[in-house]
Amino acid sequence: MTLASTRSTRSTGSNLPHALAAFGWDEAWATEFAPYAAEGLLPGRVVRVDRGQCDVMTEDGVIRADTAFVTPHDPLRVICTGDWAAVEATGNPRYVKAYLPRRTAFVRSTSSQRSEGQILAANVDHAIIAVSLAGELDLGRIERFLALAWESGAQPLIVLTKTDLVPDPATLAYLVQDVETTAPGVQVLTVSSHTGEGTDVLAAVVGDGTSVLLGVSGAGKSTLANALLGADVMDVQATREVDGKGRHTTTTRNLLALPGGGVLIDTPGLRGVGLFDAEAGVVQVFSEIEDYAASCRFHDCAHEAEPGCAVQAAVEDGTLPERRLESYRKLLRENQRIVAKTDARLRAEIRRDWRVKSAEGRANYAAKRGGRP
Repeated sequence: MTLASTRSTRSTGSNLPHALAAFGWDEAWATEFAPYAAEGLLPGRVVRVDRGQCDVMTEDGVIRADTAFVTPHDPLRVICTGDWAAVEATGNPRYVKAYLPRRTAFVRSTSSQRSEGQILAANVDHAIIAVSLAGELDLGRIERFLALAWESGAQPLIVLTKTDLVPDPATLAYLVQDVETTAPGVQVLTVSSHTGEGTDVLAAVVGDGTSVLLGVSGAGKSTLANALLGADVMDVQATREVDGKGRHTTTTRNLLALPGGGVLIDTPGLRGVGLFDAEAGVVQVFSEIEDYAASCRFHDCAHEAEPGCAVQAAVEDGTLPERRLESYRKLLRENQRIVAKTDARLRAEIRRDWRVKSAEGRANYAAKRGGRP
């Protein structure tokens, strides 16, 4: 098929541009794009964004485009890696005129005091959470990543990297079990880019759809990306022996087509994993607590000291680790604070609940003192 004939069929969506099929283009995207095709715009997938411009993979190859037309005040609506864009067919510079509605979006809160959200990647099917076994496992951080992944709409997958540094099979089995307990319903893979162990299984999982690599610096993301790409595309830096941490090898989010099929977005190491309106994601991470809560005597049980609390009963008999319950409470509180900063009604509800609990506390204290204030 010639380039001209490909362009003639793009507007009808009857055929897929071959160059874009490898990047996830399908009939559904073609249908969404039809109005823009009628305007003579080109479809393309954003492979990188920096400084108000982006690289877009189109059927003509990668083009550099300006994002001035799609830079709203809302940081969650700025164009990002993984978006499907409508780009001008000609011009210098070319401009992205719009992007298609996102199927999924991976969002975290920024470190700013305004509690804004930051979109990390769009239209992702698999969220690969890379966790290094070079240091001590941080189960709380894994839970945070999982909450953001579930909230995004993508399917999370945990990859324990650098398994060659844990030569004892029994120790490795215990580590995997800890992570599986932390991530109910999530597949956990063990991978060593050094020996090649597990990379074939991971390649099969990510061979269909778009995957994003997430994790802190030193988790082995870039090494893992190179293993999946079959080439040293991403720079790799050594990890400090003192604490197992690494420097930021990847400084931008890059989208790459995998040789075995599928698309991979590599991201910089995340220092902070702040939640942003991710209550549904938190609930999914702690699904076993929600299951226990369904058997509590009171439907609004806070799982603290209420009679007939099934959650506390599970903690007491060792079925539910207390660490999980504390982490669940912590993440829900954090998420509520973030949402409350932008939701006046929720702020009022929190203040009202606080006043009620304060009054109850004072009444209980007075009762213990024999009615004396």
